[in-house]
Amino acid sequence: MTDLDAGAAEARFAARVAEFAARASLEITSNDRELPPALVGRLPAGTPLYVAHTPNATLAQVAEVACAAQAAGFEGCPHLVARRIASRDEAKAALARLRAGGVKRALLVAGDLTPPAGEYTSTLELLESGILDDAGLTTIGVAGHPEGNPNIPPETAWDALVRKQAWSRRTGIAMHVATQFGFDTAALATFDAGLTARGVTLPVHVGVAGPASLKSLAKFAAMCGIGASLGALLTNPGALGALKSLVRTIDEIFPAVVRLREGPLAQRLVQPHFFAFGGVMKTVEWLEAVRNGRFMIADAAIVLRT
Repeated sequence: MTDLDAGAAEARFAARVAEFAARASLEITSNDRELPPALVGRLPAGTPLYVAHTPNATLAQVAEVACAAQAAGFEGCPHLVARRIASRDEAKAALARLRAGGVKRALLVAGDLTPPAGEYTSTLELLESGILDDAGLTTIGVAGHPEGNPNIPPETAWDALVRKQAWSRRTGIAMHVATQFGFDTAALATFDAGLTARGVTLPVHVGVAGPASLKSLAKFAAMCGIGASLGALLTNPGALGALKSLVRTIDEIFPAVVRLREGPLAQRLVQPHFFAFGGVMKTVEWLEAVRNGRFMIADAAIVLRT
Protein backbone atom coordinates (compact mmCIF):
# COMPACT_ATOMS: atom_id res chain seq x y z
CA MET A 1 0.00 0.00 0.00
CA THR A 2 1.39 3.40 -0.98
CA ASP A 3 1.42 6.37 1.37
CA LEU A 4 -1.40 7.84 -0.73
CA ASP A 5 -3.47 4.68 -0.36
CA ALA A 6 -2.77 4.56 3.37
CA GLY A 7 -3.83 8.18 3.75
CA ALA A 8 -7.07 7.54 1.87
CA ALA A 9 -7.82 4.48 4.02
CA GLU A 10 -7.17 6.49 7.18
CA ALA A 11 -9.50 9.24 5.97
CA ARG A 12 -12.25 6.73 5.23
CA PHE A 13 -11.89 5.18 8.67
CA ALA A 14 -11.95 8.61 10.33
CA ALA A 15 -15.19 9.36 8.45
CA ARG A 16 -16.72 6.14 9.83
CA VAL A 17 -15.65 7.10 13.34
CA ALA A 18 -17.29 10.52 12.96
CA GLU A 19 -20.46 8.99 11.52
CA PHE A 20 -20.75 6.50 14.39
CA ALA A 21 -20.27 9.31 16.92
CA ALA A 22 -23.13 11.20 15.24
CA ARG A 23 -25.47 8.31 16.16
CA ALA A 24 -24.67 8.51 19.87
CA SER A 25 -27.13 8.59 22.72
CA LEU A 26 -26.14 10.13 26.05
CA GLU A 27 -26.99 9.41 29.66
CA ILE A 28 -28.00 12.23 32.02
CA THR A 29 -29.71 11.89 35.40
CA SER A 30 -32.93 12.71 37.18
CA ASN A 31 -31.05 15.63 38.79
CA ASP A 32 -30.59 17.31 35.39
CA ARG A 33 -33.98 19.00 34.94
CA GLU A 34 -32.39 22.19 33.56
CA LEU A 35 -29.77 20.49 31.39
CA PRO A 36 -31.62 19.57 28.15
CA PRO A 37 -32.14 23.19 26.96
CA ALA A 38 -28.39 23.80 27.45
CA LEU A 39 -27.62 20.92 25.08
CA VAL A 40 -29.60 22.39 22.18
CA GLY A 41 -27.15 23.10 19.38
CA ARG A 42 -24.47 21.01 21.09
CA LEU A 43 -26.05 17.64 20.25
CA PRO A 44 -27.99 16.78 17.09
CA ALA A 45 -31.76 17.20 17.36
CA GLY A 46 -33.38 13.88 18.18
CA THR A 47 -30.41 12.56 20.15
CA PRO A 48 -31.72 10.08 22.74
CA LEU A 49 -31.11 11.37 26.27
CA TYR A 50 -31.37 8.52 28.74
CA VAL A 51 -32.43 9.69 32.22
CA ALA A 52 -30.88 7.62 35.00
CA HIS A 53 -32.88 7.26 38.23
CA THR A 54 -30.60 8.63 40.97
CA PRO A 55 -30.98 7.20 44.50
CA ASN A 56 -32.93 10.07 46.06
CA ALA A 57 -35.21 10.84 43.11
CA THR A 58 -38.76 9.69 42.52
CA LEU A 59 -40.02 8.03 39.36
CA ALA A 60 -42.10 11.17 38.77
CA GLN A 61 -38.88 13.23 38.70
CA VAL A 62 -37.33 10.85 36.18
CA ALA A 63 -40.41 11.28 33.99
CA GLU A 64 -40.23 15.08 34.27
CA VAL A 65 -36.60 15.19 33.09
CA ALA A 66 -37.43 12.86 30.19
CA CYS A 67 -40.29 15.18 29.22
CA ALA A 68 -37.93 18.18 29.46
CA ALA A 69 -35.53 16.41 27.10
CA GLN A 70 -38.39 15.74 24.69
CA ALA A 71 -39.54 19.36 24.84
CA ALA A 72 -35.98 20.52 24.01
CA GLY A 73 -36.01 18.53 20.75
CA PHE A 74 -34.28 15.39 21.95
CA GLU A 75 -35.67 11.90 22.49
CA GLY A 76 -36.36 11.55 26.20
CA CYS A 77 -35.62 8.02 27.42
CA PRO A 78 -36.32 7.46 31.12
CA HIS A 79 -34.83 4.58 33.05
CA LEU A 80 -37.65 2.48 34.46
CA VAL A 81 -35.94 0.66 37.33
CA ALA A 82 -38.08 -2.34 38.21
CA ARG A 83 -37.00 -2.75 41.83
CA ARG A 84 -37.52 0.96 42.57
CA ILE A 85 -41.13 1.12 41.38
CA ALA A 86 -43.25 1.27 44.52
CA SER A 87 -46.54 0.25 42.96
CA ARG A 88 -48.43 -0.33 39.76
CA ASP A 89 -50.21 2.98 40.35
CA GLU A 90 -46.87 4.83 40.54
CA ALA A 91 -45.79 3.23 37.27
CA LYS A 92 -49.09 4.12 35.60
CA ALA A 93 -48.84 7.75 36.72
CA ALA A 94 -45.29 8.05 35.35
CA LEU A 95 -46.27 6.40 32.07
CA ALA A 96 -49.22 8.78 31.73
CA ARG A 97 -46.90 11.76 32.25
CA LEU A 98 -44.48 10.39 29.65
CA ARG A 99 -47.31 9.93 27.15
CA ALA A 100 -48.52 13.49 27.76
CA GLY A 101 -44.98 14.77 27.20
CA GLY A 102 -44.57 12.93 23.90
CA VAL A 103 -41.96 10.50 25.23
CA LYS A 104 -41.96 7.32 23.15
CA ARG A 105 -39.04 5.33 24.52
CA ALA A 106 -37.72 3.95 27.80
CA LEU A 107 -34.86 1.84 29.10
CA LEU A 108 -35.73 -0.97 31.48
CA VAL A 109 -33.24 -1.98 34.17
CA ALA A 110 -33.75 -4.24 37.17
CA GLY A 111 -31.81 -2.20 39.73
CA ASP A 112 -30.36 -3.60 42.92
CA LEU A 113 -32.65 -2.21 45.64
CA THR A 114 -33.08 -4.89 48.30
CA PRO A 115 -35.79 -5.48 49.23
CA PRO A 116 -37.56 -4.06 46.18
CA ALA A 117 -39.84 -1.06 46.70
CA GLY A 118 -42.85 -2.88 45.25
CA GLU A 119 -43.96 -5.97 43.38
CA TYR A 120 -41.40 -5.91 40.55
CA THR A 121 -38.04 -7.61 41.04
CA SER A 122 -36.87 -7.74 37.41
CA THR A 123 -37.42 -6.11 34.05
CA LEU A 124 -38.94 -9.33 32.77
CA GLU A 125 -41.62 -9.14 35.48
CA LEU A 126 -42.28 -5.53 34.49
CA LEU A 127 -42.70 -6.49 30.84
CA GLU A 128 -44.82 -9.54 31.53
CA SER A 129 -47.10 -7.60 33.89
CA GLY A 130 -48.70 -6.04 30.80
CA ILE A 131 -48.37 -2.49 32.11
CA LEU A 132 -46.18 -1.42 29.17
CA ASP A 133 -48.20 -3.09 26.42
CA ASP A 134 -50.35 -0.04 25.67
CA ALA A 135 -48.47 2.74 27.49
CA GLY A 136 -47.69 4.69 24.32
CA LEU A 137 -44.05 3.61 24.12
CA THR A 138 -42.74 2.60 20.69
CA THR A 139 -39.15 1.68 21.60
CA ILE A 140 -37.84 -0.08 24.68
CA GLY A 141 -34.24 -0.77 25.60
CA VAL A 142 -33.20 -3.64 27.84
CA ALA A 143 -29.84 -4.11 29.51
CA GLY A 144 -27.06 -6.35 28.26
CA HIS A 145 -23.77 -7.25 29.95
CA PRO A 146 -21.10 -8.42 27.48
CA GLU A 147 -18.52 -8.67 30.27
CA GLY A 148 -20.96 -10.43 32.60
CA ASN A 149 -23.19 -9.40 35.47
CA PRO A 150 -22.03 -10.57 38.91
CA ASN A 151 -25.63 -10.57 40.17
CA ILE A 152 -27.16 -12.76 37.44
CA PRO A 153 -26.08 -16.26 36.31
CA PRO A 154 -25.25 -16.20 32.58
CA GLU A 155 -27.95 -18.65 31.48
CA THR A 156 -30.58 -16.73 33.44
CA ALA A 157 -29.55 -13.54 31.61
CA TRP A 158 -29.66 -15.27 28.21
CA ASP A 159 -33.07 -16.77 28.91
CA ALA A 160 -34.40 -13.36 29.95
CA LEU A 161 -33.25 -11.80 26.67
CA VAL A 162 -34.99 -14.54 24.68
CA ARG A 163 -38.22 -13.90 26.58
CA LYS A 164 -37.89 -10.13 26.23
CA GLN A 165 -37.53 -10.50 22.47
CA ALA A 166 -40.68 -12.64 22.47
CA TRP A 167 -42.51 -9.85 24.32
CA SER A 168 -41.32 -7.34 21.70
CA ARG A 169 -42.57 -9.53 18.87
CA ARG A 170 -45.91 -10.10 20.57
CA THR A 171 -46.57 -6.42 21.28
CA GLY A 172 -44.97 -4.93 18.15
CA ILE A 173 -42.93 -2.55 20.33
CA ALA A 174 -39.37 -2.19 19.02
CA MET A 175 -36.63 -3.36 21.34
CA HIS A 176 -32.86 -3.03 21.51
CA VAL A 177 -30.16 -4.11 23.93
CA ALA A 178 -28.27 -1.28 25.62
CA THR A 179 -25.06 -2.71 26.99
CA GLN A 180 -23.13 -1.86 30.08
CA PHE A 181 -19.94 0.02 29.27
CA GLY A 182 -16.77 -2.01 29.05
CA PHE A 183 -13.22 -2.13 27.80
CA ASP A 184 -13.08 -5.42 25.90
CA THR A 185 -14.27 -5.50 22.29
CA ALA A 186 -13.68 -9.26 22.20
CA ALA A 187 -16.44 -9.53 24.80
CA LEU A 188 -18.78 -7.72 22.41
CA ALA A 189 -18.04 -10.28 19.70
CA THR A 190 -18.69 -13.11 22.17
CA PHE A 191 -21.92 -11.43 23.26
CA ASP A 192 -23.05 -11.20 19.64
CA ALA A 193 -22.29 -14.89 19.15
CA GLY A 194 -24.36 -15.73 22.24
CA LEU A 195 -27.30 -13.70 20.96
CA THR A 196 -27.09 -15.32 17.53
CA ALA A 197 -26.89 -18.84 18.98
CA ARG A 198 -30.15 -18.22 20.86
CA GLY A 199 -31.98 -16.65 17.95
CA VAL A 200 -31.93 -13.15 19.43
CA THR A 201 -31.84 -10.61 16.61
CA LEU A 202 -32.22 -7.44 18.69
CA PRO A 203 -29.91 -4.57 17.70
CA VAL A 204 -27.25 -3.54 20.21
CA HIS A 205 -26.48 -0.03 21.44
CA VAL A 206 -22.90 -0.27 22.66
CA GLY A 207 -22.24 1.26 26.06
CA VAL A 208 -19.06 3.32 26.21
CA ALA A 209 -17.65 5.50 28.96
CA GLY A 210 -17.07 9.11 27.92
CA PRO A 211 -13.83 10.97 28.64
CA ALA A 212 -12.69 10.47 32.23
CA SER A 213 -9.53 9.67 34.14
CA LEU A 214 -8.28 6.10 34.37
CA LYS A 215 -8.99 6.06 38.09
CA SER A 216 -12.57 7.27 37.58
CA LEU A 217 -13.18 4.69 34.88
CA ALA A 218 -11.76 1.94 37.08
CA LYS A 219 -13.90 3.07 40.03
CA PHE A 220 -17.12 2.97 38.04
CA ALA A 221 -16.13 -0.33 36.42
CA ALA A 222 -15.51 -1.90 39.84
CA MET A 223 -18.88 -0.58 41.07
CA CYS A 224 -20.59 -2.18 38.05
CA GLY A 225 -18.80 -5.51 38.38
CA ILE A 226 -16.64 -5.03 35.27
CA GLY A 227 -13.17 -6.50 35.64
CA ALA A 228 -12.86 -8.52 38.83
CA SER A 229 -9.39 -7.22 39.67
CA LEU A 230 -10.13 -3.51 39.31
CA GLY A 231 -11.38 -3.02 42.86
CA ALA A 232 -8.15 -4.35 44.32
CA LEU A 233 -6.05 -2.22 41.99
CA LEU A 234 -7.83 0.94 43.11
CA THR A 235 -6.51 0.45 46.66
CA ASN A 236 -2.93 0.12 45.42
CA PRO A 237 -1.22 3.50 44.91
CA GLY A 238 1.39 1.91 42.64
CA ALA A 239 -1.07 0.20 40.32
CA LEU A 240 -1.34 2.82 37.56
CA GLY A 241 0.55 0.63 35.09
CA ALA A 242 -1.77 -2.29 35.76
CA LEU A 243 -4.82 -0.04 35.41
CA LYS A 244 -3.59 1.09 32.00
CA SER A 245 -3.45 -2.53 30.87
CA LEU A 246 -7.07 -3.20 31.95
CA VAL A 247 -8.86 0.10 31.37
CA ARG A 248 -9.26 1.63 27.92
CA THR A 249 -10.23 5.28 27.56
CA ILE A 250 -12.84 6.47 25.10
CA ASP A 251 -10.08 7.51 22.70
CA GLU A 252 -8.91 3.89 22.61
CA ILE A 253 -12.18 1.92 22.84
CA PHE A 254 -14.24 3.96 20.38
CA PRO A 255 -12.09 3.29 17.28
CA ALA A 256 -11.91 -0.37 18.33
CA VAL A 257 -15.72 -0.59 18.35
CA VAL A 258 -15.86 1.06 14.92
CA ARG A 259 -13.34 -1.51 13.64
CA LEU A 260 -15.52 -4.27 15.04
CA ARG A 261 -18.46 -2.90 13.03
CA GLU A 262 -16.50 -3.39 9.80
CA GLY A 263 -17.03 -7.15 10.09
CA PRO A 264 -20.07 -9.35 10.74
CA LEU A 265 -21.25 -7.12 13.60
CA ALA A 266 -22.06 -4.18 11.30
CA GLN A 267 -25.80 -4.86 11.48
CA ARG A 268 -25.79 -5.70 15.20
CA LEU A 269 -23.89 -2.74 16.69
CA VAL A 270 -26.09 0.09 15.52
CA GLN A 271 -25.08 3.01 17.73
CA PRO A 272 -23.00 3.99 20.77
CA HIS A 273 -24.46 4.95 24.14
CA PHE A 274 -22.32 7.25 26.29
CA PHE A 275 -22.01 7.13 30.07
CA ALA A 276 -20.75 10.58 31.11
CA PHE A 277 -18.62 9.59 34.09
CA GLY A 278 -16.26 12.50 33.51
CA GLY A 279 -19.15 14.99 33.24
CA VAL A 280 -21.90 15.52 30.68
CA MET A 281 -20.42 18.63 29.11
CA LYS A 282 -16.99 17.04 28.79
CA THR A 283 -18.60 14.15 26.91
CA VAL A 284 -20.61 16.57 24.75
CA GLU A 285 -17.41 18.44 23.84
CA TRP A 286 -15.71 15.18 22.87
CA LEU A 287 -18.67 14.17 20.71
CA GLU A 288 -18.75 17.59 19.02
CA ALA A 289 -15.08 17.34 18.13
CA VAL A 290 -15.36 13.81 16.73
CA ARG A 291 -18.61 14.42 14.83
CA ASN A 292 -17.04 17.43 13.19
CA GLY A 293 -13.82 15.65 12.25
CA ARG A 294 -11.56 17.57 14.63
CA PHE A 295 -9.38 14.57 15.38
CA MET A 296 -6.79 12.22 13.97
CA ILE A 297 -6.07 8.54 14.53
CA ALA A 298 -2.64 7.79 15.95
CA ASP A 299 -1.57 4.37 17.27
CA ALA A 300 -5.18 3.17 16.86
CA ALA A 301 -6.49 5.89 19.20
CA ILE A 302 -8.35 9.16 18.71
CA VAL A 303 -6.34 12.33 19.26
CA LEU A 304 -8.45 15.47 19.34
CA ARG A 305 -7.12 18.46 17.44
CA THR A 306 -6.73 21.61 19.51
